[in-house]
Amino acid sequence: MADLTPVRIFAQFVHFLLGLATVALAIPLARQLPRLRRWFVPLCCALAAGCLTSMLSAALLTKVLGGSVQLVGSIAPKAATTPIAMAVSEQLGGLPALTAVLVITTGIIGAVSARLLFNTMHIESHAVRGFALGVASHGIGTARALQVSAEMGAFAGLGMGLNGITTALLSPWLIRQFVF
Repeated sequence: MADLTPVRIFAQFVHFLLGLATVALAIPLARQLPRLRRWFVPLCCALAAGCLTSMLSAALLTKVLGGSVQLVGSIAPKAATTPIAMAVSEQLGGLPALTAVLVITTGIIGAVSARLLFNTMHIESHAVRGFALGVASHGIGTARALQVSAEMGAFAGLGMGLNGITTALLSPWLIRQFVF
């Protein structure tokens, strides 16, 4: 019999809504298809750099500072969306609840600091800003990008989705290979 505690019911409801929101991001993304074709290689390079840097820097720093294997498994997938990060964390022997807190914290910090960072680095392109926000700050960054412009939101949605897939596919192998 399924565990139907209020927390579990709320979590399932939020998970359902996150799925709908992710699908809704496909509409502005479809409008950017011609640009996506032209920018395929740069986007793949940015995705690889962002995903690998996020996972490996957090995991290696945690390990160097004496963090347990469980803590490394909890912190490594922090830049993916919450459901993906929690599943990856569990696969790595981490604590999914801790991972959820780290994911949300990462998203908030990224969404709050992004504008200052982009302005400091003189990055003006909404596409570039959006993709970086999606890769680094997942859903919260994507929500912030959608507030700025549809173009920024579309690229943030793409970055969020691709980073989630890449994290899910690569992190179990990468973390076990380079950290554990």
